[in-house]
Amino acid sequence: MLKQIDVVQLRMGMHLHALDGLWVDHPFWKSRFVIQDPADLSKLRACGIRTCWIDTSLGLDLPEPGITVRPAAACATSATSAASVASAAPVAPALPAAAPPASHGPAAPVSRDLAGELKEAAAVCNKGRQAVISMFNEARMGRAIDTESCLPLVEDITASVMRNPGALVSLARLKTQDDYTDMHSVAVCALMVALARQLGHGADQCRAAGLAGLMHDLGKVMMPVEILNKPGKLTEQEFAIMRSHPVRGHELLAEAKGSSPELLDVCLHHHERVDGTGYPDRLAGDDISLVARMGAVCDVYDAITSNRPYKAGWDPAESIARMASWAGHFDKPVFAAFVQSLGIYPIGSLVRLASDKLAVVVEQNPQALVAPVVKVFFSISRQLHVQPQRVDLSRPGCSDRIVGRESASQWGFTQTDELWAGSDLVPGVRH
Repeated sequence: MLKQIDVVQLRMGMHLHALDGLWVDHPFWKSRFVIQDPADLSKLRACGIRTCWIDTSLGLDLPEPGITVRPAAACATSATSAASVASAAPVAPALPAAAPPASHGPAAPVSRDLAGELKEAAAVCNKGRQAVISMFNEARMGRAIDTESCLPLVEDITASVMRNPGALVSLARLKTQDDYTDMHSVAVCALMVALARQLGHGADQCRAAGLAGLMHDLGKVMMPVEILNKPGKLTEQEFAIMRSHPVRGHELLAEAKGSSPELLDVCLHHHERVDGTGYPDRLAGDDISLVARMGAVCDVYDAITSNRPYKAGWDPAESIARMASWAGHFDKPVFAAFVQSLGIYPIGSLVRLASDKLAVVVEQNPQALVAPVVKVFFSISRQLHVQPQRVDLSRPGCSDRIVGRESASQWGFTQTDELWAGSDLVPGVRH
């Protein structure tokens, strides 16, 4: 059982499950462990974080009777960051383990399993883009939408995510400005499947969530093109028009063949916020369905990490950090699972290492979210590129670690995506 207690109440033998606070504010790279070292206990009490979560099924409970503790459900109202929230996220059922990547050595392509899946994912992305273009064109011409015709595509996306969650999800983020509207639907589909899987949903629920993600922005086909693709900030009047797209999409899907209640709900309510400031119905808290709360997180993440006509996309890790700071925007347990599914430093993130080098995240270590596999490519002290080298930061004996996020644009780097995906799979790269 999870319980929230004050950090000063921690004692030897308790299993620390999560710390409530910014993950950079405490000295522990992993926050799930049984407290067995008095030095660790002293560090915990001195780290400045006031509350934490213990798991009484894995360690000692509070001995004093009458202690008031909040149940695990109260995690939704705790002041937590991306990492501390993620540490309490549901863990997906284990999949067959992939071959471990090499920790050190000369420059090499992405590990065979991920490289192969990236090629498969690229084909699925292309198929998805064509399917979305066709579907949106049908809707523009006033023809009835058949959501069931999209099920084979959703099945392909689901299968890819189940084999390797990072491949298609990361590749779908790479899109040109011209492809945004079409590929956004494919990306949100993949993110919804990955999130549903992380939440422990069954195969049918994962596919249903994916279909909802694929169709969530159908209402944008009814928006004026000059507003939809405007390369600048919208006026209040234009924004009011854009805010109507969930309702317009819901109207289209209500007449479509095979539209489930969940699909309709995500389309209508993926812009609601848990604090009640969203639209179109200003729903709050549990009045927003779980699948709509999932849709809200996935929609925003892909939107802010993608290049748009009016702005460049944010770095994946920066996006996770910013989303974690938006109080009242997302459901915290859902966001926790989302971070767990992507990583605190998602694939493609540019990071600074303690060794004074820059690296790009190329693979996740699900059991160590702050210690992914990275590809080192730049020496800060020497101010020059170095031979790319894969480093598994979770490998026993590895002395390097991530000390911060970096901005590729500020460094003038334009090819960081090629380091993890390969130039053949990055849109817009000339071969």
